[in-house]
Amino acid sequence: MSNFWGDSLSEFWSAWIIVISLGTIGLAFWFLWANRKTDKVPDADGNVETTGHAADEIEEYDNPLPRWWFQLYVGTVIFALGYLVLYPGLGNFTGLFGWTQEGQWEQEVARAEERFTPIFAQYQEIPIPELAHDTEAMQVAERIFLNNCAVCHGANAQGGYGFPDLTDDDWLYGGEPEQIMTTLIRGRNGLMPSFQSLGESNVDRVVEHVLSLSGLEHDAELAEQGAAVFGSVCAACHGPSGTGNQALGAPNLTNDTWLYQAPGQSVADSIRQTVRNGRNGHMPAQEAYIGSERVHLVAAYIYSLRFRD
Repeated sequence: MSNFWGDSLSEFWSAWIIVISLGTIGLAFWFLWANRKTDKVPDADGNVETTGHAADEIEEYDNPLPRWWFQLYVGTVIFALGYLVLYPGLGNFTGLFGWTQEGQWEQEVARAEERFTPIFAQYQEIPIPELAHDTEAMQVAERIFLNNCAVCHGANAQGGYGFPDLTDDDWLYGGEPEQIMTTLIRGRNGLMPSFQSLGESNVDRVVEHVLSLSGLEHDAELAEQGAAVFGSVCAACHGPSGTGNQALGAPNLTNDTWLYQAPGQSVADSIRQTVRNGRNGHMPAQEAYIGSERVHLVAAYIYSLRFRD
């Protein structure tokens, strides 16, 4: 909106910025102009009276700035006023050019899309299992992964606390190409409800039973008691044998892979925290951010990780 009193800022704050900006420039110019000359004149011998300030036997003269220096300062004032006329800087006034950072960003994105879309389009025609073995394509895909996915899953794709390892064979929602594509395009929302209502004693029994499913050290008596609780409460999602359900994103509890085990935390404490407090995991949909062509490449890259040493 190319006017001084638009809707971006209130009238008061827009006026405040304009007054402060122009006032500062005007004050600086007045200061320069007022001090362009000196009232000190040489005497008959050519000597000029100093200001009286001295340090280390060096006296301070009251000489004006050199002309070139003064003109340089005036030039900066002219540049500042010219900039504020052409570009945003005075409250809601957007400048004669109408430049915005959003507009420039959109132009840069459009140029990049025009340049790279044909490259990505040729990869989109290749099935993911085949594309996963294309070295050149995977180098491109790895860069997209590092820019968009590594912040959660890590540069090595081995995940972290609450973020799945993409290099193993343990998939919450399935590791086939179609399932990976669905995850990237639509995102995922995993919810594990809190079961504090079971009571601490039953929580402990369930924990011991889950430990037993992975063959970890456990209390056999409590685990046996926990099996009944697990069957009536947990089996609906994780299955009677605890092998999980990829349709729901319910993890496999029999392979000793724990998504929410913090560094230094025991498996038992991690399971207990999950059962007691629940979990809420969110994988954002990526298609809106990187486009369908890049999603196809990233899916192939994730699929390719299983073939790496």
